[in-house]
Amino acid sequence: MQKKLTITVDEEVYEGLHKIIGPRKISKFIEGLVRPHVVRSNMDLAYSQMAKDKKRETEALDWAEITFKDIAHEKG
Repeated sequence: MQKKLTITVDEEVYEGLHKIIGPRKISKFIEGLVRPHVVRSNMDLAYSQMAKDKKRETEALDWAEITFKDIAHEKG
């Protein structure tokens, strides 16, 4: 569902939006800029579900330990 929002911007910003973005594309442009800052992603849920997968967690831990051992033997 979409909601209408009225905002106030400087005239120079308004003209720039119309010229560069286009008059029928401004809402989508602004939403794309704002969305990552105000809409929480499902990343927390995804990480939680991954952590519950014991086989995957064991494989990831094994991989990490092997990788750190390899790094310890590298010459710096």
